[in-house]
Amino acid sequence: MALSFKKTLRSRWFVVTVHAALWFLLYLAIVNLRGKAPDYGEANGISSPAQSPAPIASVECLYQPGVWNTALTETNLENPFFTRYFVPPTPPPPTTRTIEVTYQGYYQTDDGPKRTIFKLDADYIVAPIGARIATNLFIADASMQAMTLTNLAAQTNIVLLNTKKELTVPIR
Repeated sequence: MALSFKKTLRSRWFVVTVHAALWFLLYLAIVNLRGKAPDYGEANGISSPAQSPAPIASVECLYQPGVWNTALTETNLENPFFTRYFVPPTPPPPTTRTIEVTYQGYYQTDDGPKRTIFKLDADYIVAPIGARIATNLFIADASMQAMTLTNLAAQTNIVLLNTKKELTVPIR
């Protein structure tokens, strides 16, 4: 930059003038803030009512039978956008099922065996000790607090009194 221009920018009178001009602009902005709001009034509506952008009368003929080509409506045809390559095979049928057993208690007569009372899914059943309650599930013991169930592989399940327990048993 030219030396005279630098001297002008650094001079004290130039800084004071710019400073005073900025204060004057701020004063003018503050004084003119109070303006008059525009007069609002009701406008006269001279427009026509809105019309439908889609002609509905011509849409009705699209849904009549026989309008579409039969090749478009048949769904069992080969489709270049569909493949059976990625369809997983059907899973094998289940080999087990889940049952719900709720132990309700037992009773015993003078000369008879213990008979347990339990709820199997939605049915109440009374059965003696050793009875089969599912495919390979037998009653091993019954007490005041719990009923013990066992299977052919000697695995035991304990069902507490008035507690629902889900057991998995094989399907016949």
